[in-house]
Amino acid sequence: MSTAIAVTVFVVAYIFIATEKLPKMAVALAGAGVVLAAGVSGSADAFFSEDTGVDWNVIFLLLGMMIIVGILRRTGVFEYVAIWAAKRAKGSPLRIMILLALITAVASAFLDNVTTVLLIAPVTLLVCDRLDIKPAPFLMAEVFASNIGGTATLIGDPPNIIIGSRSGLTFNDFLINLAPIVAIELVILVLVLPWLFRGSFDVDPRRVADVMALNEREAIHKPKLLLKSGAVLLLVFAGFVLHSTLHLDPSVVALLGAGLLVLVSGTQPKDYLAGVEWETLLFFAGLFIMIGALVKTGVIGTLARLAADATGGNALVAVFLILGVSALLSGVIDNIPYVATMSPLVLALTNDIPDPSHSQALWWSLALGADFGGNMTAVGASANVVMLGIAARAGSPISFWEFTRKGTIVTLITVLVAAPYLWLRYFVL
Repeated sequence: MSTAIAVTVFVVAYIFIATEKLPKMAVALAGAGVVLAAGVSGSADAFFSEDTGVDWNVIFLLLGMMIIVGILRRTGVFEYVAIWAAKRAKGSPLRIMILLALITAVASAFLDNVTTVLLIAPVTLLVCDRLDIKPAPFLMAEVFASNIGGTATLIGDPPNIIIGSRSGLTFNDFLINLAPIVAIELVILVLVLPWLFRGSFDVDPRRVADVMALNEREAIHKPKLLLKSGAVLLLVFAGFVLHSTLHLDPSVVALLGAGLLVLVSGTQPKDYLAGVEWETLLFFAGLFIMIGALVKTGVIGTLARLAADATGGNALVAVFLILGVSALLSGVIDNIPYVATMSPLVLALTNDIPDPSHSQALWWSLALGADFGGNMTAVGASANVVMLGIAARAGSPISFWEFTRKGTIVTLITVLVAAPYLWLRYFVL
C-alpha cells in the first residue's frame, strides 16, 4: 500500500509540475504532505534521514550562496561582467552565448554547478536586458554547459561526490578519466547551440552600438563592498576546493561565508534576504521528501537492481546499461538520490569484475549517465531548478516542456558520445 501511495503521489505531482497547471512549489509541498500524512514517510524519514529525507546540504548551500550573490549584486559587478562579455563578443548574441556557456562549464568543474549558476545567471540577465533579447535560450545553454562541465571533477556535481565517497576514487581520478570526454562534449555542445536555439540571435544593431560604447568600469558603484565581497567569495571558493581537507561540507562553507559577508558588509536583512529564492528552496524540500518516499518503499532500489541484474555479469553490457538507465532515471528524478541509491549496487557489481579497468568503468558510466541525464528535464538536476527559479523571478519564465525539449536533445547527444568513449578507453585501448 505504501509503495502504491508513494508512486501515485510522485506521478501525479510530476504531471502537475510538467503541465504547469499549478505552481510547482505548491505541488511539491502538497505531495510531501500526502506521503507524510499517509504514513509512507515519518518525520524522522523526511527531516533527519540522509537516505530518504531533505538534503539539507543542498538547501543550505543554496541559501548561503543566494545571500552572498544578493549582496554581491549591489556592487554592480554583474553589470561590469555583462558589459565586458558583450564587448568581447562584439555584441553578437551567439558569441555571447558560447562565451558565457564556456565560462559556466569551466567554473562548474571547480565549484559545484549550483553555485556557478547562481553567479552566472545575473550576468546573463543583464546582458540580455542591454541587448533587448530573450534570456531563456542563454540561461538554458548555460545550465546545459554547467551540468556537462561539472562532470569533469569530484566536486563539480553532487552525484560525483557521492560516487567518490562510495568508490574511493580521488579528485585526480575523476579529472584524468572524465575531463577528456567533458572537453569533447563541450566542443559538440558549442557546435550544436546555433541549431538548438536557432532564431534566438536577432538583435537591433543600435542596441549593439550602445553596448559597445559603454564603459564597464562605470558599472562598479560600491568598490569597498566589492572588495569585501570578493575577499569572502575567494574564501568560500577555497573552502569548496579544500572541503575534504578542512572536513567542512560545502553547505557549511557557504553559510559561514554568508554570515561573514553579512557581518563585514553591514547589509540590512531586507536587502540580503531579498535575493533568496524561497520558492526554489521549498520546492526542493518537497521534491526530496517525495523522492525519499520512493527510496524508502524500495521503488528506486528495485528499478536499479533490475537494471543491474540484466547485465548477466558482462562488464561492457553493465557499463552501457548503467549509462543508459542512469541517464533516463536521472532525467525523471533528481540525480542526487538516484546516485545515492544506485552506488551500492554498482559497488557490488565491481566486486564481481576481476579487471580493475573494467570495474572502474562502471563508476564512470554511472557518473556520466547521471550527470548528463540531469540535463533531460527541468527537475533532473539541482542547477536546472535553480536556473528556472531565477528566470521566473526575472520575468522570463522557462516552461517545463520548453526546457525538456532542448534538454532531451542535449542528453541524447552527450550520452551517445559517451558510450563509444567508455568502450574505446576501457575495453579497447
